Amino acid sequence: MRQTDHSGPVPDDNRRQVLYWRLLARLFDPEEQAGLESASLAVVQDIGLPPALLDPQTSVDSIVQRHPELAAEFDRLMVPETETETETEVAADEDARDRAAEVRRAALVSKVLLNVFATGSGPVSAGQLSRWQSDAGWLERALGCPPGGLRGGRGATPDGGDLVPGIGPELGAIEADLVQRMHLREVLADPELAARLTPSMSLIEQLLRDKDNLSGVALANAKALIRRFVDEVAEVLRTQVEKSTVGAVDRSVPPKRVFRNLDLDRTIWKNLTNYSPEEERLYVDRLYYRHTARKTTPQRLIVVVDQSGSMVDSMVNCTILASIFAGLPKVDVHLIAYDTRALDLTPWVNEPFEVLLRTKLGGGNDGPVAMAMARPKIAEPKNTVMVWISDFYEFNRSQPLFEGIEEVHRSGVKFIPVGSVTSSGRQEVNPWFRERFKALGTPVISGHINKLVHELKTFLA
Repeated sequence: MRQTDHSGPVPDDNRRQVLYWRLLARLFDPEEQAGLESASLAVVQDIGLPPALLDPQTSVDSIVQRHPELAAEFDRLMVPETETETETEVAADEDARDRAAEVRRAALVSKVLLNVFATGSGPVSAGQLSRWQSDAGWLERALGCPPGGLRGGRGATPDGGDLVPGIGPELGAIEADLVQRMHLREVLADPELAARLTPSMSLIEQLLRDKDNLSGVALANAKALIRRFVDEVAEVLRTQVEKSTVGAVDRSVPPKRVFRNLDLDRTIWKNLTNYSPEEERLYVDRLYYRHTARKTTPQRLIVVVDQSGSMVDSMVNCTILASIFAGLPKVDVHLIAYDTRALDLTPWVNEPFEVLLRTKLGGGNDGPVAMAMARPKIAEPKNTVMVWISDFYEFNRSQPLFEGIEEVHRSGVKFIPVGSVTSSGRQEVNPWFRERFKALGTPVISGHINKLVHELKTFLA
């Protein structure tokens, strides 16, 4: 297919277009387009790439296992390069660009996108779900995201923002559809098949919804998957919480006079008047030490979580987060879950796995019921923070809930309304509540869980 006559369209541009036209055709029409398939095969073979790249049934893992040299090419494959050259250098680079490399990139990009976004229809096996999750991981790598950074699972974006706006929720929706199409109970009843499952937010949601219908081996496998997911997310969140020490430095406590607290710079500066030019020696008559003791005023953290079906991601993340803060010194954590009824989960706050097993997803929202349970837990308003996680769509009782929240806020409690605390993506929050929270001076937090971690650490410091 390579031509040497450049009087017409650039041949490599045509090749790249063939590959992308095939990608679009495959995404929007499951039927093969014979002409595009044969042309794409000729392009892939001509540039030295394996024909398996064009097979939607072959995972990226399989491609990389057979051709290890391609692994590095998939990393950050879809991340735009930062241009630092001058206009002259850019123009020169345009003239010298290796167009064949662009064709190669188009083939690899097409492979990743097709495997992730063309999921077909009909029943899904555990192997198919596992393969899709692996391919989604390669898409995250291609976009420069950490593992799970787009799907709201185990990973997190470095700055708490959306690296690729819009893609995270889309991936989550695709994964949820695959889980729903899988005969999950049958898979869980087979230890070998269950072992192939990778825990994710979509899978955990389905397990939590169906846990009352499971028993024996299936229930044991479901619990094992939930615990794996909880442990993995907890490890990520614990790292975020521990990045800075909770508690401000207490200067009323004299510093311990030990070597590790020695403030060398201050000691030298304060003793410069004792320097002897003749002897070229500094005589130190006083050592200075850093204050390291921190204030540990007891703080009470009350977390109220909406456990209706629309809030699963937030509920899982906040349940785990509450357990982490419960492990900090001088932080007294209380946890309440609610839908049309409220449930005090405080006795299990240190065990997020146990908390999740006790939740019942679904139902509507009756915030005043949860507020009635939370209010008596406020002992010292100035030392209390109340985190309320919900989309705030109430059963025609918006005004009573807001009045209760307003009263709590004015009593001195630090009130933090949270619309969603996910690892990626956002969700809708009742505009009526959003506007009133803003006027109250307590705007709704929505988006990455790092935002809530920052708010809590600021209050507890």
